[in-house]
Amino acid sequence: MLKRIRLGDVAIHVIRKDIKNVHLSVYPPMGRVRISAPTGLSMDTIRLFAISKLGWIKRQQKKFREQERETRRELLDRESHFVWGRRYLLKVVEADAAPRIELSHNRMILYVRPGSGSNKKGEIVERWYREQVRLAVPALLAKWEPVIGIRVERFFVQRMKTKWGSCNNRARRIRLNTDLAKKPIECLEYVVVHELVHILEPTHSERFHGILERALPNWRIYKDELNRLPIRHEEWDL
Repeated sequence: MLKRIRLGDVAIHVIRKDIKNVHLSVYPPMGRVRISAPTGLSMDTIRLFAISKLGWIKRQQKKFREQERETRRELLDRESHFVWGRRYLLKVVEADAAPRIELSHNRMILYVRPGSGSNKKGEIVERWYREQVRLAVPALLAKWEPVIGIRVERFFVQRMKTKWGSCNNRARRIRLNTDLAKKPIECLEYVVVHELVHILEPTHSERFHGILERALPNWRIYKDELNRLPIRHEEWDL
């Protein structure tokens, strides 16, 4: 059952699970707070735990809320776009040919048919980013599946507003955010490893963190980098 604790202006969602220890998480982009607690732990004890962590929670929320946002994408010449963590300046070229995107030096060249509007341009760019992730993932799975000791049955790439990735551990399927193509490749690798570990351990338990730590000791660096880099102009649904 989902319950809520309010400490001043901080709302904390409490989820009870069959776990041994309390786990506290603060999620980007706006600092949503969640506590996963053992089923038998009283709400008074959970509340005292939350109070003891209130300073840390507020520091994390402040960091996320001050995180740089992209300006709204208008898809005009010399607009900045990121690909695998590198900044490119957009160049729009109208041509009577199939739409495509090319990277050349510091430019992202978007070829569109004459008269294409911003919505059509946006669809082309979104589809291209999705394809970059789709092409990058198989090599990462080939690298990490034997390390984690798990095999993914299928992966999907889609626009996700609340998460960088997710998994269905029973079906052994993972989903990855299209926007990962804008971040350094190490960030995508971290998310892939994170979701592979979740197939073995669905919760953020001690076992989960132990497996992740052994497989990818620098995972915190990649997580911090992922959450530090500019995110979409829009606010994610929380």
